[in-house]
Order: sequence, then structure tokens, then C-alpha cells
Amino acid sequence: MQMTPEEKQIGKDNFHEASADVQLLQKEKAKKSGDDAGLTRRDAIKAAAITGMGLGAAVYGYDELSGADRVKVGFIGTGDEGSVLLTQHPPEYMDIVAIADIRPSNRKRAFTGDGNDHRVGLYKKLGREKCESIKVYNDHIELLADPDVEAVVIAVPLNQHEPLAIAALEAGKHVLSEKLMAHNITECKNLIRKANEKGLLYAVGHQRHYNVLYENAYELIKEGLLGDIKFIRAQWHRNNSFPNKDSWHKPIPSEDEVELKETVTKYGYDSVEELCRWRLYNSTGGGLMAELGSHQLDAASIFLGKVRPIAVQGYGGRNFYGVKGVGSKDKQEDNREIDDHVYVTFEFPGPNYAEDQNDVVIVTYSSINTNRMEPYGETIFGSRGTMIVELEQDVMLFKEAGGATGGGGAEQRLQVLNKGGGPVMDASASLAPSAKAATADIGEVSRGYTEEMEHFAYCVRNNINKPREEGGLRCNGVVAMQDAIMALTANLAMKHKKRIVFKDEWFDPNSDAVPETDPDIIG
Repeated sequence: MQMTPEEKQIGKDNFHEASADVQLLQKEKAKKSGDDAGLTRRDAIKAAAITGMGLGAAVYGYDELSGADRVKVGFIGTGDEGSVLLTQHPPEYMDIVAIADIRPSNRKRAFTGDGNDHRVGLYKKLGREKCESIKVYNDHIELLADPDVEAVVIAVPLNQHEPLAIAALEAGKHVLSEKLMAHNITECKNLIRKANEKGLLYAVGHQRHYNVLYENAYELIKEGLLGDIKFIRAQWHRNNSFPNKDSWHKPIPSEDEVELKETVTKYGYDSVEELCRWRLYNSTGGGLMAELGSHQLDAASIFLGKVRPIAVQGYGGRNFYGVKGVGSKDKQEDNREIDDHVYVTFEFPGPNYAEDQNDVVIVTYSSINTNRMEPYGETIFGSRGTMIVELEQDVMLFKEAGGATGGGGAEQRLQVLNKGGGPVMDASASLAPSAKAATADIGEVSRGYTEEMEHFAYCVRNNINKPREEGGLRCNGVVAMQDAIMALTANLAMKHKKRIVFKDEWFDPNSDAVPETDPDIIG
């Protein structure tokens, strides 16, 4: 959706205005009902913005840990995503006592960074003196044997998520693993069962569960501000068509090739190339749906109240890489197995689906490799308004024209009125953003990496192994398995060219039924 900078700014102002107005309405409602907890929650973001306290602690309800209480953590995997997590980790909650990576280039990068602001390295994050005490291991086995390590953060190729997390749980370590939860749903269920057996915490890094913007967006949707939602469009578009430009097909450092050439097979890879470019192969990765689409589907599910999908269908193909006469020579010779373009359609239940199965919400997702006019984000289309979430950093809100509240559109500023039956948007071309809207604007926000690690550490230290509704992990194994089922079943729908109906037993950790072996899918 193309808008002028002015229209975008109006949309951002509208979102902050609506957030502030709805928080005030919710606060009044909490006062009348005597809901002290609800009253505190409504003030959380405002208080955080004014005082500068940690947003995660304010919104999600946990306290900082004192020096002695900080959780002693080992990081397994310090590649692209692992180095992001190292940069974003919260020193007020975690003490990094060890890192492990089989690649020497990654072990080095963990400390020095790579020039990217998202991966600054531990020297810059903690200072060289503190880094001297961090132990460095060549593989996870040595790290898991370290008695100083209480919990681990795992950021390794997808096919290794389950075996490494199982090994960590067996060693008595709490686990926070990167997404996708596992390479298949059987492995997801193995992880849930093992964590339950050991009585240990197991979390997965779908960080939108800890992104304050998504929290506020959901609050507005829950209050009915957008009206009836029938359609959500999500996308993650990139342009990798330029010669020798593809973040998933990077050059292999010579030091990795030399050190691992003879030993790489013992770590679950056929070659050093497969290890370094693991996202490109079906045996080691899950393709665009696992790496990118799972984030968007997770967001859509959050917006809709964390409901399970009804069905999925779609198309995926290698339409650019390896195609004769398309792109530069290096693209035509690319041997990747995963699809480079995917287009899927999900059916989700609306709020009245149980009574009327016509109440369906359509969610479309696309990920392409040859155009980035719309990089990534989600657009929620409601009967009374439209919400656009852009790059996990900005939310824009626009009112639909018509009805008693008058005009709407990208040039209209808005405010929220209490019409008795609930909050509604009113619009005016001349309405300026208010002081309360400025307060609701918390500035640049964390994508949620820091907050998810804060909460993980807090739950570890306070032995909080409860459902998320009771203060436990917001993306525990059961929640993360749903995200994995959505992404991996979409892959199956594209592979078998079928509309696949999701089955309840797939979502039950105690059932052995999984989509990858379901006879209705594979025949």
C-alpha cells in the first residue's frame, strides 16, 4: 500500500491517539468494576513511557533480577540470529557464562560483531573485561556439561533444534530456542513431552508475543475498533535478483571449511556448504514458510485471539533460482531445494464460527524473492477501519468512511468515542493529535527479543512453569507448536497441491497424530 510520508504520519498519530483513548476507556471500565489488576495494566505503557522503566517489565508484569539472581546462560549457536540475540540479551536478567558454535567464524563474530547494528558483538555489548570470563566451546556437548550453565539459548539450523534442545533438557537446562520450534511436528511433540517430564521451562522465540506494538494493536482489535475483520494480508518480500546478493547464500569462510571439512557429518550435515547455507535445503531448513511466514502467521493468529486455523491451500515454486534464462548466471546455477516464491491462503474461524460456519476470516501470505516494494508487515482489514503493521516498528490506523462518524481514509485524523456499546472511531480532517497521543507514542520500540529473554529469565528464576494466562511463558511449547503446524502444513499444501483441513489431534501434544504422516495428505 503506497502512501505519502504525511499520510503515514497521520496513520501513526491515529494509532497512538486510539491507543491512548482506548486505554482511558478501559481504565474507566476497570474503575467501575473494581478491577485493580486491569487498572494497573492500562497504566503500564503510559508509565513506562513517562518514567523510562523497561517496557517489558511494565507491560508483561515481571521485575528485574538482582545481580545474584541473574540466570547463568549459555548460548548455543552464534551465527546470524544467535548474534542478534547476543546483542539484544538483557544483562539485568542474564549472565552469559558460555557460548558454543561449531563454526570458528561464528565464535569470533560473537565477540567482535560484523559491522551490523543488530550484531554488535559482546565486546561492545559488555566490555572486554567482562567478556574474559565467558567460556568458549567448539560444540554444544561441552557447553551442556558445564555445571555453571543453568539455561541455554539455542540458535542453530532448524534440523538441529530438536536434538540439541532434547540434549539440553536431559542435562537439566532450561531452554529458549529460536523459531521454528522444530523441523517437523513429531519433533515438536517430543520437545513438549521431554520438558514436561523434566519439569523444565521450554520457550520458543516468536518475539511478536513480546512486542508492545502488537500488544497494543491486539487491544484495539479486541475492543472492536476495527469492526468485523474478514481479511488479513501479510507479506515478506525481498529482492535477491541482483548478482551475488542473497543473505541465504553467503560465501563460506575458509576457516570454517578447513576446520569442519572432516567432522561436519557428526553434527548432522552432509557438507560444510549444507551447514553454512542450511536454509536452502529441505533436510536442514523449512523454507520461506518456516523462516519468514511463521512470524506473519503468528501475528495473524495473535490479532484473531490466538485461534487455530481451519484450512490452508497455496502455491510454492522455484520460479527464479535455477531457471534457465532467468536472472544472472549465479542465480541460474543455484542448487537450492526450497521454493523462492510462495502464496498461501489460510481460513481462520471468526468469533461466531462455532454457531455459523460462514463466519470465516481469510488470511493471505506471500513471500517473494524478486521485488521488495512492500518489504514485510501485516494489514488488518475491518469493516470500520484498517490497521497496517510495518516492519514490526510502526502501526498505522485509518478509519473507514461512512456511517454516523463521517469520513475516513489516509488523510483523516481520528479520535475514539465511547458510544455506549463500545469504542468507535470518529474522524476529522482538521483534528490534530492530542497530548495523550504523544504520551502513548513510546518512540522506537524493541522487536521483542529483549523482552522474551527477560521474561524467560524471570520465569526460570522464580520457577514459573505455568500457562501464559497465569504469568507463564507467552510462547511456550504448545503455542509454538501451533505456529509450526501452520507453517509446515502450508508447505505440505503447496507440495501436494491440496486444500488441507487442520485436525484437532495435531495440536494435542499427547497425540501421536501429525500432518507429515497423515494419510489424508500424503495418500
